[in-house]
Parts: sequence; structure tokens; C-alpha cells
Amino acid sequence: MTPPKGIKIRLLFLRLLFFTLFFGILILKESLYLAIILGILFLLAGKKRWIIGKKVIGGILLFNSAVSIGYLIFSWIKGINPFPYLVYINLKVFTLTFFVFFFFSRVNLLEFFAFSRELSYLLTITISQILTYRQLFHQFRLAFKSRVVELRKWEKEFIKSTFLFFLEKALKEGKERSLAMKSRGFFEEEERKRKE
Repeated sequence: MTPPKGIKIRLLFLRLLFFTLFFGILILKESLYLAIILGILFLLAGKKRWIIGKKVIGGILLFNSAVSIGYLIFSWIKGINPFPYLVYINLKVFTLTFFVFFFFSRVNLLEFFAFSRELSYLLTITISQILTYRQLFHQFRLAFKSRVVELRKWEKEFIKSTFLFFLEKALKEGKERSLAMKSRGFFEEEERKRKE
């Protein structure tokens, strides 16, 4: 079903706005400008700023920590001051991620990517899988807590078993979905190029 002209124009405007702002933040070289933009985003987010902020921290903490520690070691070896760059790169990642989370808290993700059949289908699959896995993990966690008295003792075993379960499930479902997508003609263009 083709969306009405008004909705198509709105979606086109939102896509242009998103990519303009995203790449605009990406090319900024000054921490001060990034801090100003982050402040504006905080104001626009209103009461949701702390919820979005927690999600951002949860999403980038591990990666940013690893990069920051690596750069600190590199700077120590080279004898340079690491802090201006660390402030800049962490602020940029936080601002970009906050912007993406904030933007898609206001804009329907599926509608935004509706211009591409492949992207829409992949996005639908991904969201469905995330929700299913999250629910499964929650159920596993509740079952684990209700059956185990010494939680600390068996925590590592639970994490290992759960990880292996989700890995096997993801690989199996990945193959099944790949075959399903092929049967719907998703990879026809790539296969045509290979034959040429």
C-alpha cells in the first residue's frame, strides 16, 4: 500500500533532516560545539532525557571504555596529553548516539526505512528477534532465580548456557530467514551480478 502524498513528503523531510544532522554532528571537530548540541538535545528530550541517557550509556559504555583505555596506554607510551581527545571522542559518540535514540523515540523506525523493501524486511526481523530474545532471557532469568538457592555460585554457568542457547538459536534462525528471503527474491540482484 502506497502512503498518501502528505506522509511521503513528511517522511522525505524527516530523512533529510536526520542524515543532515547526523553527518553534521559527525564532522564537528570542537568539543564545545558538541556540548552545545548535546545540551539542546537534552532540552528537546524533556523528561525522557534521563531514560534516553541511560540507554545511551548502556549501549556505548563497553566500546568507549575499551577505546579510551587503549588510547590512554598509547598516549602514555608516546608522552602526549590524552584528555582533550578523550573528551572529544567520548562526547561525539555520546552526542551521536543520544541524537539517534532521541530521533527514533519521536519517529517510527519502520516508516522511516519504508523506502527500501530490503531494509524494512530486515528491520522487522531484527526488532522481532530482539523482542523475542529479550522475553526469553527474562523467562530464563526468572526460572534460574526460582530454582537456584546459591545464585552467585551458578551465575557463570547460567550466563554460559544462555549464551550458547542464543548463539545456536540465532545461527539456526539466520539460515532459515536467509532461505526465506531468497525465496522472496531478496538476493536476485546479487546473484545476477555474480553470473555476469
